[in-house]
Amino acid sequence: MPNRDPLAAPHAPFRPSGPKPPADAPNIVVILFDDVGLSDFGCYGSPIATPAIDAIAARGLRYSGFHTTAMCSTTRAALMTGRNHHSVGMGCLANFDSGYPGYRGKIAREAGTLPEMLRPHGYNSYMVGKWHVTPLDETGPTGPHDGWPLGRGFDHYYGFMDAETDQYAPELVRDNTPVPAPGTYESGYHLTEDLTDEAIRYVADHVAARPDKPFLLWLAYGACHAPHQAPRDLILKYDEMFRDGWDAERERRLARMIEMGLVPADTTLPPRNDFVQPWDGLDADAKRLFTRLQGAYAAMLDHADQNIARLAAFLDTAGLTDDTLILVLSDNGASQEGLGYGFVNAMGPYNMRPETIEEKIARIEDIGGPDTHSNFPLGWAMASNTPLRRYKQNTHGGGIRDPLVVSWPKRLAARGEVRHQFAHAVDLVPTLLELIGIDAPVSVAGVDQMPIEGVSFAASLTDAAALERDTPQYFEMFGHRGIIHRGWKAVAFHPPGTPYDADKWELFDLSTDFAETHDLSAEHPEKLAELVDLWWQQAEAHQVLPLDDRFGPRFAENATRRLGDRRIFTFHKGMGHIPTDIAPDLRARSYRIEAHAIVAPGNEGVLIAHGDATCGYSLYVKDDRLHFDVNVGEHQIVSSNTPVPAGEHVLSVHVAHGAPVRAELRCDGKPVGDGTIRFGFVNFISWSGLDIGHDRSSPVSCYSAPFAFTGELTKVVVTIEDEQGDAEGAAQALLARE
Repeated sequence: MPNRDPLAAPHAPFRPSGPKPPADAPNIVVILFDDVGLSDFGCYGSPIATPAIDAIAARGLRYSGFHTTAMCSTTRAALMTGRNHHSVGMGCLANFDSGYPGYRGKIAREAGTLPEMLRPHGYNSYMVGKWHVTPLDETGPTGPHDGWPLGRGFDHYYGFMDAETDQYAPELVRDNTPVPAPGTYESGYHLTEDLTDEAIRYVADHVAARPDKPFLLWLAYGACHAPHQAPRDLILKYDEMFRDGWDAERERRLARMIEMGLVPADTTLPPRNDFVQPWDGLDADAKRLFTRLQGAYAAMLDHADQNIARLAAFLDTAGLTDDTLILVLSDNGASQEGLGYGFVNAMGPYNMRPETIEEKIARIEDIGGPDTHSNFPLGWAMASNTPLRRYKQNTHGGGIRDPLVVSWPKRLAARGEVRHQFAHAVDLVPTLLELIGIDAPVSVAGVDQMPIEGVSFAASLTDAAALERDTPQYFEMFGHRGIIHRGWKAVAFHPPGTPYDADKWELFDLSTDFAETHDLSAEHPEKLAELVDLWWQQAEAHQVLPLDDRFGPRFAENATRRLGDRRIFTFHKGMGHIPTDIAPDLRARSYRIEAHAIVAPGNEGVLIAHGDATCGYSLYVKDDRLHFDVNVGEHQIVSSNTPVPAGEHVLSVHVAHGAPVRAELRCDGKPVGDGTIRFGFVNFISWSGLDIGHDRSSPVSCYSAPFAFTGELTKVVVTIEDEQGDAEGAAQALLARE
């Protein structure tokens, strides 16, 4: 007979407790900067105020031999997986997919990320800030979301998906959903402060709910990637500091670095990089302009440091500091994308509209503000990378040697010490796994994992004399190549479009030549040949081949793959936050935009807008007339000759690509106005996305955001009418913004 006792149970109660963290597993905070050079932190020789970072270094240590991959997407992929960036499919940028395994623009599932590795061991993981390791054509509303932060192991995410964003009007995502910024420039909003607020909130929520569990916080600021935007009072603070120019600044920084023991006492500065002018040869106006542009960069870093101080203060208040492993680092060297004269608004030049030196100087007081896309000139990027040669994108030291600050008061006895061992971005994951006391998983979500390719540098954290890794580390970016092995470095600068066999390989003994100033290729041809051969072996092993420096074709192939034969885009009422890489690609094309709307007398507002105050287009109704503004740092507005009549209409603009561009406004197919657009979207529209029926916090045209349409908008249809023009120029512009 069956047992009918209601209190009887066939088994004892069972409540799984979930994964248990290893004993003494630390909390981990990774603070990742963008485009910050080796010497830019105060604790690395800079006069820029970074007391919070300096304090972290004072209770820990600094590395002088930490290396990255020369670009943002690639370093982030290596840092997060412990594998080389080509090996995981991130050969150059998330923006490109060439179809070859090493260049898919997306981290392979066979390469688990740090949060995916930590989850089975009881960690919760939180990501705040710049992601940029998902193909940009997968960042729209339909995803797929498997390459987004939550799809790669993070429990929560708040930040931006692209290479950059406006610091006052950012393109934000919370978890898997686009969200508006919680403030505006006018209300005092800045993205760095917002990201820090979210980081603190995530940690506060975590310790309130599960103080027994360790956490990973990955905080990736937009600082100091262009646009350089920061509070005005901080920008002005640096006028006096940098008035002596980049030549004097390099000398001062090197002297401080020698005094700090970061570089050998006999280190000398290499000659100025190509195209950098002597400071003393500049006129007074140019010096004033370039100093202010450097001030915007410095203020952006200063401002970020002030927010790191807020995070550090919270960790202290919460009693978390001693048991939290903090790492502060940069993803590559300082950027060369400001070119020789810098930019107040780079968007015009990206679209072939020159920004003259006179125009730059006339706008000097706007630098760092909401309608600027500021970037500093080559000379200041050179100073940021003191004492190294070249810049981000290059495989010489200026592109790949970066600051790394580490602190863990409970476990690391070092206080203000320097470590000179070689380390690379791929080495971070195995180092953290060793410190935690866990192994890399053999499988993640049912997918067998590729081997970890980095080597732990954990021993050097406690032993200044610890041996460094004995395995070679290759470098490659846009055809620039390099390899470091046992203290020797071979490196080749590759001019785009030239034969690879024509590149000159240089040879340096890094043990005696920190700044890579003494080429030993003639003295040691056998050593150079050995390293070059080793580079080719590494390239074949890590999916580096085929080499590809074809910016234009690479970009065009990516756009063709994304768009295919699609020429018609329909956006219905209520849509918005469409990422720029998902929006219709109207560069160097003829197109028409048709808004289906019901208009009553006095109705006004935006029908469609793509971009922001620095660059973009907007079709809108104002003062009863239809207007179309193509803004490339200069507003070019075509307006209707007659008021828009009341009733149901198709309000449209028809744009004919050419020299010049022609725009014709129509109402129900009948011309109502036309005009010439001198500067169209040859190369670039905006990093800010597309909105329907309104324009978010940074307005494209001459109205106040959001300027929502007060009539009845049904849909907007965008039709592309011909093939894209200059793909080479488009790629150069995209590269400049990465």
